Amino acid sequence: MAETQFMPPVTQPHSRLHGCWFPAVAANNFHGWKQIGVKGKPASKSYGDLQALRIVWSTAPTPKKLSTPVEVQRSPGDSPLERLPTEIKNQIIDHLVLDIPPEGLSSRNADLMAMLLTSRTLHSATLNALYRNITIPHSRIFRKFLAHLTQNPELGTIVRRLDFSHFNPTSLFTTASERATTRNLTHETLLRCLELTPYLREFLAQEYVDEDIDVHVLRKLFFGLERLQGLDFCACSSAPFKAAFEAILSDNWPQTLPITRLSLHRCINLPSAVFETLLPRLPYLTHLDVAGTRITDAALMSIPHTARITHLNLAKCKLLSSGVVIDFLTNHPAVKNLVYLSLAADFRSYELLDEDDVTRLIPILPSTLRSLSLKGSTMNASHINLLRPLTKHLEELSMGRRLKAEDINRLFLPDEDMEQLDWVPHTLKYLDLSDYIASSLNLPALFGSASLLNRHSAPLEVVELPDDAYTRLSRSPVVTRAGWTATDFGSRAWLVRKPEGTRDHGFRDWKMGAAFWGMRKVPVAFSNVGGMYGSYMFKRHL
Repeated sequence: MAETQFMPPVTQPHSRLHGCWFPAVAANNFHGWKQIGVKGKPASKSYGDLQALRIVWSTAPTPKKLSTPVEVQRSPGDSPLERLPTEIKNQIIDHLVLDIPPEGLSSRNADLMAMLLTSRTLHSATLNALYRNITIPHSRIFRKFLAHLTQNPELGTIVRRLDFSHFNPTSLFTTASERATTRNLTHETLLRCLELTPYLREFLAQEYVDEDIDVHVLRKLFFGLERLQGLDFCACSSAPFKAAFEAILSDNWPQTLPITRLSLHRCINLPSAVFETLLPRLPYLTHLDVAGTRITDAALMSIPHTARITHLNLAKCKLLSSGVVIDFLTNHPAVKNLVYLSLAADFRSYELLDEDDVTRLIPILPSTLRSLSLKGSTMNASHINLLRPLTKHLEELSMGRRLKAEDINRLFLPDEDMEQLDWVPHTLKYLDLSDYIASSLNLPALFGSASLLNRHSAPLEVVELPDDAYTRLSRSPVVTRAGWTATDFGSRAWLVRKPEGTRDHGFRDWKMGAAFWGMRKVPVAFSNVGGMYGSYMFKRHL
């Protein structure tokens, strides 16, 4: 409403009696005499409308006319998404890729297939994501993939990974004779596939495809792919696979191989000569998993000094001696920056480290270590003082046997005679106590005021248990009241702490895509873990 002021008459400018106030004062809700209605009809016949005369009320604002949006005409390939830099487009499209294929025969990568049909620009960008890392869950997918490469050989130059870790032959065929009849995946078709993928960097196999890896496939992998860096033969132990490896030992091997990550995990029947021939030719080695194999002391010491090993799995290697292993870890320049180390053994059949060996080993372990397995070794209470400095940077620790629950608690609490200000909290997330039977763990004491399952043990999240302890604790309400949950997966069982806030999901760079704690197989490729590799990492006994 405008500010009112007195307007004197023109003929008597000094009069306060005559004149008028402008604008005239009226109620805020007064809209003019003509607009007052009585029973639906105008009550005034006056032709004066004060609002129209602009005496009291300001003019009502004229409503703005909504402008019709102008449709921008874009030429093909000129949308905001298509005009993004290639690196950003690739990052966006990579989120549509499924590392772990769906169960059964259901279609996968449907989003990527839709992107292929969107435009030419997105078609070329999507091809890179679709063909860079190939996962083969069954032989029909392999047959289609090989047919595409045969018709379009240029697609083979995109392929960087060939992953058979999810391969399951029973998803299509119930008998071996049916699989043999179709001949979708054979050593001939596998060799043809490798010849069409000249820039392959990672080849991931497992026990379900080992009979299709013959001597020609092995020669192609070791001698015919100059850019191959990751090679995984997890649990390949068939007689044809062993014979193929023995056959190439007499070949003329090059002085060096480009492989940096090698897994022969549970290749239990490969002869020692394979390791003595292969390991000296790996000057760039960073990941080595020979768990459960026949590697010898000589083969281990033959690893070139130029190697920079961060992940080393020597679990259940019965031909290794403790003295050579400790000497290797102490003096060999290739293992000065270890992140993952497993020296686990099954004490029921074999022991690598006795009490004296453990005493010699622990002080020489590097500060870069994040995961250490001494499972199967013989330990005593004096080793706790040696382990304490390691617990300030370790996240996974698998304990040896013959310790008491009171000894293990000392990893998480300072001694009574220790200055509290000198105590540095631990960083452990996972503790493996599966070497202990339930009676030796003293289960009631686990939930006491000074136990490793109390709040003072945080950030400890997972405690692996023996089978008999899990059977008892899984039915106990004490576990829930203490803030833990008993769970199992395959042959392994754990107590998992209930999170008070946001749970640490366990993803670490050194795990290369794995999330769970207690990894028992070294990965050789950065990807989500599943299939047979997930089984050997987290589901099976040692």
